[in-house]
Amino acid sequence: MPKPFAITIGDPTGIGPEVALKALAREWPADSSRYVLLGDAPTLLNLNRRLGLHLPLHPESNAPPDARLTIASPGPPLPDPASLPPGAPQAAQSAVAALREGTRRCLEGQAAALVTAPVNKHAIIRSGQPFVGQTEFLSGLAGSPNPVMMLLGTDDRGRWLRVALVTTHLPLRDVAEHVTPGKISRAIDLATQACRHLGLPRQRVAVCGLNPHAGEGGEMGTEELTCIGPVVQTARARGLDVTGPLAADTLFHLAAQGHFDAVVAMYHDQGLAPLKLVAFDTGVNWTLGLPFIRTSPDHGTAYDIAGRNIASPSSMLSALHLAKQLAGRP
Repeated sequence: MPKPFAITIGDPTGIGPEVALKALAREWPADSSRYVLLGDAPTLLNLNRRLGLHLPLHPESNAPPDARLTIASPGPPLPDPASLPPGAPQAAQSAVAALREGTRRCLEGQAAALVTAPVNKHAIIRSGQPFVGQTEFLSGLAGSPNPVMMLLGTDDRGRWLRVALVTTHLPLRDVAEHVTPGKISRAIDLATQACRHLGLPRQRVAVCGLNPHAGEGGEMGTEELTCIGPVVQTARARGLDVTGPLAADTLFHLAAQGHFDAVVAMYHDQGLAPLKLVAFDTGVNWTLGLPFIRTSPDHGTAYDIAGRNIASPSSMLSALHLAKQLAGRP
């Protein structure tokens, strides 16, 4: 029997449970894949009824042998999320418990991949748990330092944009000191490997400069001359098809036109702003460098629309599709 795909439902007071169930309603009839939802069982069963999805969900503890949609509740029972304020401590703790359980199952070979619904960093920190982001949290649990976040998606014409980040959740004032040769080299290497895993015929990677106009020859910053450029040259000497550093304001246009297969961006908004412009509803976060497959939708908890049955499952569906593609499923 094939391993199930593990799906964390994220913050129960956000849209995570809704988009997870809606995505499964579209996806599970497509093939024979199995799925285990990690989160509060009563919350999911009640939401399944309220949304009228009629998914054949079974708590894992008493699921029939042929069940394809099961629920595992790694944390203590929750009150009805509708009775909790957005980002309540119980909800944040439940979200973290699901991440721990999903990681454990993947590391122990019990799950084919991990798909994570959105959490809220501030809510988790307020609940008393140190937290930078899901990427960093999963990396710590897996003992895999220096993961690389890749965001990918298509525009309405089917043109792909794939962006790997050298740095992730940092204040802008701290970015330059964290743009190091080792991190740039790892992002280039993992972006190249990602293109291979996706089955792309080429792996042409373009690297952004850190400063406007890629430093303008040192007039607007020297990181391109002293750090980024030498790393690119070394990567080329190792046989990688990599170009840069290039000015980000033109590079993303060229990437969207198909001149490059992946872009390495130096910081969070440099890469995510163009990605979300072209693929806001379908963007996917793929964590590179973990010992298991992890994808997630490229949006947040959206507390303002939670519980209103208007959240789109498009990004979660894209995350499921990518996880299945990477796991070698249809």
